[in-house]
Amino acid sequence: MPDLGYRQGGAYALRFGHLTMFTAPSLSERTLRFHHIGVACRDFESEERHFAQLGYRPESSDVFDPIQGVHIRFLVGGGPRLELLRNHTEPGVLTPWLRKGVRLYHLAYETPDIAASSRQLAAAGAKHVSGPVEAVALGGRFVSFHLLANLTMIELISLQ
Repeated sequence: MPDLGYRQGGAYALRFGHLTMFTAPSLSERTLRFHHIGVACRDFESEERHFAQLGYRPESSDVFDPIQGVHIRFLVGGGPRLELLRNHTEPGVLTPWLRKGVRLYHLAYETPDIAASSRQLAAAGAKHVSGPVEAVALGGRFVSFHLLANLTMIELISLQ
């Protein structure tokens, strides 16, 4: 069993006998708060009808985000908040996901320090995909996207 030792330079030192490994602290140690699941789709009305069976309804009016080239509709209801996204034009940013049949394509978390959380993801091996950019659907708050080694897309949302 490894011995959790001391912190050095923001990393934990794990002692395995005479071998010491340094690991980055997990993002859960920061104050991340789950915000939504991103759902890629082609038609909002069709998706909304399906999710309505689970108690979902629109949270607000639809929004067009020209920076990301997508239309957005948030749904709330019988589970976590959902962000429906569809391309403004084809092909678009969502086209590769939709072609592969991937619909639930990102998990979004709010963070008080988007730069620090981004660095921490990078230190853990995540690839930076885009951002930070202002997100129209989130009142101009900044967002950035990162791809974990297990191919899970993470969206970080600044609290301010």
